Amino acid sequence: MARMGALRLIQGVREGRSLSDQSGSLGRLPVAEQARAARLAAETLRHQGRADVVIDSFVTRKPAPQIADVLRLAVVEMLELGAPAHGVVGAAVDLTRTLGARGQAAAGMVNAVLRKAGAYSGWADLAPQPLPEWLRPALVEAYGDPVMTAIEAAHQRGAPLDLTPKPGAAPVPGADVLPTGSWRLTGPAQVTALPGFDAGDWWVQDAAAALPARLLAPAAGEVIADLCAAPGGKTLQLTASGARVTAVDINEQRLRRVTENLARCGLTARLVAADALTWQPDEPLDAILLDAPCSATGTIRRHPDLPFIRDGHGIDELIALQAALLDHALSILRPGGRLVFATCSLIPDEGEVQIDEALARHPGLTVEPPDLPGIDPAWITEEGGLRLRPDFWADRGGMDGFYMARLRKPI
Repeated sequence: MARMGALRLIQGVREGRSLSDQSGSLGRLPVAEQARAARLAAETLRHQGRADVVIDSFVTRKPAPQIADVLRLAVVEMLELGAPAHGVVGAAVDLTRTLGARGQAAAGMVNAVLRKAGAYSGWADLAPQPLPEWLRPALVEAYGDPVMTAIEAAHQRGAPLDLTPKPGAAPVPGADVLPTGSWRLTGPAQVTALPGFDAGDWWVQDAAAALPARLLAPAAGEVIADLCAAPGGKTLQLTASGARVTAVDINEQRLRRVTENLARCGLTARLVAADALTWQPDEPLDAILLDAPCSATGTIRRHPDLPFIRDGHGIDELIALQAALLDHALSILRPGGRLVFATCSLIPDEGEVQIDEALARHPGLTVEPPDLPGIDPAWITEEGGLRLRPDFWADRGGMDGFYMARLRKPI
């Protein structure tokens, strides 16, 4: 059941739907099988390039797309996840036969290819899957080939589970306390079963994603707006500091998740469903956190479907939207107030360039270099922002790609 569910998820990605958007399609499977299907699909996409190298070694002509996905799924399950070959091969052949006349005709080929693939000895030596052509050249230009190779290797390793604790919470047993204060679990974990979940002692949030709120340095009693707030991890951080927080997001449905997490953690914030481009506060704002909509190219290690469902279209429009959001946020910030701009993108035009251009548009605006514990000074950029990449902390499990900068509005 899980393999069929995984195949359907992969086919959905081929049609342009993200894995998360398809989560409801697994509803008929038992919970454990849903989780297994989702993992199989994600790992197959993450290792597709390597699987294709193996498959190409044993076929004389390119298989039909659905058959190719069955082969990839089986190769990854055997060679990456370590499943016994005999069971995987048999299940793949059965799955192939469900794919109509073409599947019936291909069953013998699938059986023969996978029997050979199961004995493939060079899997660990294969290069990581390269990023797509709509993205890779721009990142090579920004960071160079060696860094690009390291980023792709980080994508292949996937992402551990990071937690952000409430102040004073006891660490989850077995969690590694990271230099920046996040907790990291590297093994499989059921989030809702972890100690402290029901008590609201922590919430799931990548270590890099936790840094913009820390960079803002909220203080008790301050009036702060969290713009583009959903799914809410930063709202929880700001609220836990004792600040008076208004969380603004255009998507009312996504704000419901923020409401649920606030309730679980015993925290309170004002939630507003509104367009951050036009929203006006009721009182002067001491600080603003703007985690702007972006290409999300920094989250590929967590979302291996992203390179397959995007083609680079719309990034120019996102960059223009980010600039407009930044200008509006500065207009509603009190004189002398501070603003953290952040994007989970690896593309400099969505980070460093945005800040350079904002400084040119707003005389007197300044960047305050980050002074956070646990960050490497090499991460601080020329203009004073913080550039994070998936290959950082490689020995600890990496981090999402992010850019952030703290701006001070003139008095």
